[in-house]
Amino acid sequence: MADALSTIAEGFKQSFLMAYEVWWALVFGFAISAVVQAWVPRERIEATLSGSGPRPIAWATGLGAASSSCSYAAIAIAKSLFQKGASAASALAFQFASTNLVWELGLVLWVLLGWQFTLAEYIGGILMIVLMSILLRFFVSPRLEEQARRHAQEADAGHQHGSDSSEEREGWRQRLVSTEAWTEVAQNFSGDWRMLWKEISIGFLLAGFIGLLGNDFFNVLFVSDAPGWVVAIENVIVGPLIAVLSFVCSVGNIPLAAVLWSGGISFAGVMAFIFADLIVLPIIAIYRKYYGWAFTARIVALMLVTMIVAALAVDGLFSAAGLIPETRPSRDDIFGTVELNYKLVLNVLGLIVFVALFWLSRRGETAAAECPAHG
Repeated sequence: MADALSTIAEGFKQSFLMAYEVWWALVFGFAISAVVQAWVPRERIEATLSGSGPRPIAWATGLGAASSSCSYAAIAIAKSLFQKGASAASALAFQFASTNLVWELGLVLWVLLGWQFTLAEYIGGILMIVLMSILLRFFVSPRLEEQARRHAQEADAGHQHGSDSSEEREGWRQRLVSTEAWTEVAQNFSGDWRMLWKEISIGFLLAGFIGLLGNDFFNVLFVSDAPGWVVAIENVIVGPLIAVLSFVCSVGNIPLAAVLWSGGISFAGVMAFIFADLIVLPIIAIYRKYYGWAFTARIVALMLVTMIVAALAVDGLFSAAGLIPETRPSRDDIFGTVELNYKLVLNVLGLIVFVALFWLSRRGETAAAECPAHG
């Protein structure tokens, strides 16, 4: 009994230490994302994404990269864009960009795994969008796309951020000194945290407890004593499977990715695991609700193919360039320690920003509740 309690305590300790390592990156990443969400006019963007072709896909990619990393928010906003005339390619490009090219994801990857993984994530995200745009018609016909659009127009809105009301203000200088503008930022910030805190918490808990397992456990999962191409292919298949079964998405799967990398999975396997946050089981269920089973099955298959191909391509590119790290972090490197250093200072600053924005968000909600809506 004592051994079991000690193991549980150690698992929670490692989960806390990993959260401590990336707390500041999460807070500042979400804050930057909230500023963009609050101060970029939504209606103008939706009009820009209407239609098909490379231009709206490029705009969708830019918008996704500047938005929230919440997978649930990404698919809900993409559904809204799809309802209003954006092509399936543009909607999927938004989803890929929103979950692979955002600030907070890159920061957390850099802190836990190194800059090489951040660079690979951004290159892989762009590559997935290109592959998806090319392969879409092999998976989804124009007729099925229109059927899915009609289905989406009848579905509930789901996880949506509030509409932008700062569009009427005159510019960034006015917004920087406007309490109302910062209240919108705070509400987007708190909204993202409220949607994502479960995924992030589960991700840290899984990483903390899986980190207690020895490398023998990972040796069973990942082929290592085989030709390089066999290892790469096996790992890029196992990686997404672990992601799907773990139910963790968005930034929440990065801690577990660090543990998998420490445990022996290949570079391609890590990237495929990270890319697969858009096909976890709860999100597949939402796709079905939004678009129907026929469209869902085809876009999930399309996304899986693009994730695997992108992971293998990035692995090959980084191998040729000598950018894949030769040494893997130990468990102690991943989970770290609490010391009086720059991380402590950054985490304290992150806590101050977190509390301030949540206070401002709550203040705005209270003020809105006290003031009756104008007819």
